Amino acid sequence: MSKTETDATSGADADERELAAGAQLSTAPKEEAPSVASIGVIGWLRWFWRQLTSMRVALILLFLLSLGSIPGSLIPQNSVDELKVQDFKAAHTTLTPIYEKLQLFDVYSSVWFSAIYLLLFISLIGCIVPRTWQFVGQLRSRAPRAPGRLDRMPAYTTWHTEADPEDVRAAGLAMLRKRRFRAHADGDAVAAEKGYLREAGNLLFHVSLIVMLVAFATGTLFKSEGGKLVVEGDGFANHLTQYDDFKSGSFFDTDDLDPFSFSLDRFEGRYAQSGPERGTPRVYKAHVSWTKGTDGTERKAEIEVNRPLEVDGTKVYLIGHGYAPVVTVRDGKGKVSYKGAVPLLPIDSNSTSTGAIKVADGYRDKDGKKEQLGFNAFFVPTFAGEGKGEMFSQFPAPNFPVLALSAYHGSLGIDSGLPQNVYQLDTSKMKKFEDKDGELLKQRLLPGETMKLPNGAGSVTFEKDLKEWASFQVSHQSGNGLALGGAILALSGLVASLFIQRRRVWIRATEGPDGVTVVEMAGLGRSESAKLPEELADLAVTLNATAPTAAEAEPAAEPSEATALDSPESAEDPAESAEEAADHPAEGAEK
Repeated sequence: MSKTETDATSGADADERELAAGAQLSTAPKEEAPSVASIGVIGWLRWFWRQLTSMRVALILLFLLSLGSIPGSLIPQNSVDELKVQDFKAAHTTLTPIYEKLQLFDVYSSVWFSAIYLLLFISLIGCIVPRTWQFVGQLRSRAPRAPGRLDRMPAYTTWHTEADPEDVRAAGLAMLRKRRFRAHADGDAVAAEKGYLREAGNLLFHVSLIVMLVAFATGTLFKSEGGKLVVEGDGFANHLTQYDDFKSGSFFDTDDLDPFSFSLDRFEGRYAQSGPERGTPRVYKAHVSWTKGTDGTERKAEIEVNRPLEVDGTKVYLIGHGYAPVVTVRDGKGKVSYKGAVPLLPIDSNSTSTGAIKVADGYRDKDGKKEQLGFNAFFVPTFAGEGKGEMFSQFPAPNFPVLALSAYHGSLGIDSGLPQNVYQLDTSKMKKFEDKDGELLKQRLLPGETMKLPNGAGSVTFEKDLKEWASFQVSHQSGNGLALGGAILALSGLVASLFIQRRRVWIRATEGPDGVTVVEMAGLGRSESAKLPEELADLAVTLNATAPTAAEAEPAAEPSEATALDSPESAEDPAESAEEAADHPAEGAEK
């Protein structure tokens, strides 16, 4: 073999070693271009799988998932509040058919949202599994042998020493292992690698995304959520029939409701009396007595906003408050037809409230004929006073309570079998009670006052016993712990992948033509970093203490970026090619 051929062969070997030195700094799977012969059903399936498990597709799916969540936040959802959905449909008759076809009232259970969710799930798994096996293989392998030309690496330094080459290599090996590099001697050089936790963090981050997706699915499929309004003195048992409204996931079994009950002893509300925050709650809590199971010991608890009562994984949140005036309705003979607290719904921050009083049974007119009564009710806890503006409350506390009633008689329509809103009065089949002027009978009542119905039809009394009510959300959410664990894993993996650098270091010690040992050190990182030359400089200073620079030799070169990186006239950039060997094959596939 001629000298030219020998030089060409050794140059090719050096290039291969440089490529090997830069390869496998990432666990991203290599993307191979499909050959023409592979095009077919199997070829297309492989191509589709590679695209699905690529980084760009995963980002697109994440973006689509985020976009799909926007209408779920802006448009009322059946899974949250059906009444709001019905109100929205009534107010937007043109948009409603379009929204229904696009399933925008049920975004999170829609076909298109589920498809995005499942594709993202498959994409993450399809990426993590091969990368995990590849990472395990890297953990079991050694750092690649030193390239033929260390001076072509991004960080490089060299000096001459009188020390024996074997002693230099032994000292370098010990130093690198002490610095927690995975190092081994290979011929005339020492190869070392560090920063495996970067890839471990990357994988951990992707695993955490799967954990959070599973947590989201678990929470959606196995959740239960219901609302209950409780008046002071009344109670609630965690049974399906006790809820005012109830929603649950597809896999939730109502027999799995945690057995407990509670009663509302009293609601405590205190508000700022003056200043710009006048009327803002200072104390806002519900005092309850609760028991676990059917024969548990009664316990006391206070439920506040964001401080729920928790029983066996079920949380009871305080979400609202209002007033329930106690009224007594008597018939024409003075017999009590109805007596009880009537919850009214607040319509402003000062607890101005509206509602309806319905007397369906027990009432007879002056002739003894059965009839139904209905009253539209308007309540203000703090009345401004006669002639001082409209009848709206001036303060949320009951400082000057007034109840305004308008009276009707006839059929409430509750026997039609159609559902009714308990807080609204359907007057389509009812007649007005008329005052002396022939107008609808209306009257404002203070506590203890009575409104007489015309023609001896009876009376309505606003009792002095004003009660308050509180509304609660009883929620059982599965997967919360799993979601928290996934979030912690994601944060840990992200920190590791951002702040840990995967890098390799080589130390070569050979005897020069003059018999003096030549020491070369080089470093290569997965990405460009100013810390790599600094770290190599620190290693060189440490090793130089064991293998000092020879007296007649020139001072050791400062570790710096390779000349090839600084010279625009260079025809070839081996360091860049080494980086491309690590990164370019995975472009579009790494997550």
